[in-house]
Amino acid sequence: MNNNIQTSDTQHEENEKENSEIEQIKELGTTNLPHEESNIHCLSIIGQIEGHILLPPHNKTTKYEHVIPQLVAIEESKQIEGLLLVLNTVGGDVEAGLAISEMIASLSKPTVSIVLGGGHSIGVPMAVSADYCFIASSATMTIHPIRLNGMVIGVPQTYEYFNKMQERVVKFVCSHSKITKEKFKELMLKTGELANDVGVVLFGEEAVQTGLIDAVGGLSDAIAKLNELIEENKKKKADSTSGGLIQ
Repeated sequence: MNNNIQTSDTQHEENEKENSEIEQIKELGTTNLPHEESNIHCLSIIGQIEGHILLPPHNKTTKYEHVIPQLVAIEESKQIEGLLLVLNTVGGDVEAGLAISEMIASLSKPTVSIVLGGGHSIGVPMAVSADYCFIASSATMTIHPIRLNGMVIGVPQTYEYFNKMQERVVKFVCSHSKITKEKFKELMLKTGELANDVGVVLFGEEAVQTGLIDAVGGLSDAIAKLNELIEENKKKKADSTSGGLIQ
């Protein structure tokens, strides 16, 4: 009798686990991996950045309100020592993208980003917000001026607002990468490369040559670099602590 009850309970648990895995595959497109303790947190920025305006349900999105709490938790976590930022985005909400970029740049823990597929539009400042940036050789980055969507009020103040917003993007990108302000604006306003539009598309090696991205590389390169930065950060903390004790 007891054996039958135990068998029934075990089967029920297995069924629940299987249903949970199926649900995870349906909702997140992921399966359970063997759980191992890691000091690195991976944050993926995919699809379109959703900010103030709710995007259609068929759009693949990275939601601003989902990312911000994660970054706060990463900063406060004692276990997490570094952040790996994986990007494959077409861009999206400018203010939301800049806000996420600012938070990543202000983390006290080492950060490394890698652009896979594409890091377009507002994805550019998000990519350079990390301490060190990689791009896959086949990946691309589109640099263009801020575009207007929806209704535009035709007054000079509207132009001034978007001009200032664009300056914020330029200033952030140039202060977190090796590209000059003049070069970045030149790429942003370049004509002839994008059909019926201004801007430019940079492939992996080109993005590095302009000074926008630090290096061409893959996942193993990004993780190796992040571990290197983590060790350097530990050493700095140790030196700071020992220096304080000597005083």
